[in-house]
Amino acid sequence: MTSHEPLVRCEDVSRTYGHGRAAVVALHGSSCIVESGDRIGLVGPSGSGKSTLLMLLAGLDGPTAGRVQWPGIGTRSELRPGPVSVVFQEPRLLQALAVLQNVSLPLVLAGVEQKAADARARQQLDELGLSDVAGKSPDELSGGQAQRVAIARALIGKPTLIFADEPTGQLDRDTAATVTEHLVSCAERLDAALVLATHDPAVARGLDIRWQIDDGRVQVQSRCSN
Repeated sequence: MTSHEPLVRCEDVSRTYGHGRAAVVALHGSSCIVESGDRIGLVGPSGSGKSTLLMLLAGLDGPTAGRVQWPGIGTRSELRPGPVSVVFQEPRLLQALAVLQNVSLPLVLAGVEQKAADARARQQLDELGLSDVAGKSPDELSGGQAQRVAIARALIGKPTLIFADEPTGQLDRDTAATVTEHLVSCAERLDAALVLATHDPAVARGLDIRWQIDDGRVQVQSRCSN
């Protein structure tokens, strides 16, 4: 591995779910590269293949054909915890845990002592303006707060590559803009690459690079003029 290598490379990748007549091709022969520091908006309508592509790039799923590699990171087994993180459309917070423990959980599972993990979680929450909700239960949070807590949890391991799968899909326009700004600012602070999937072109306007996907095909990859 060398520092100038792409963080992830996707080569002629396809993904099919099911078999025979029930088979559904979610992604057709797609190729793309994410370089260090990229800010990418993956735009396309619901059902176009955005989530499928993101899960392949994040190593959470494997392709039916083609290959995905992480030359700037390592093997698929080395992606987590640490280098690669994912923010989902729903916050997926554990209701049995307070906000602080939700954020510190990835570190604890990675073997970090609870006290040290909680200290890092407090710092992460503070950076996102969430210090006042650290002791709250997830069901006491607004939708925007919950998604920002999910972002804090995803970033606690200081990743170099961040994937966000429709993270604003269930938020109003103003809250969505705030969440997007937080993601971009966090990526900049960590010097991490960011790939954000959205069906809303407005969400992607603040990102430098735009990928268009439709019917399971990455059709356009361009640098935005913004």
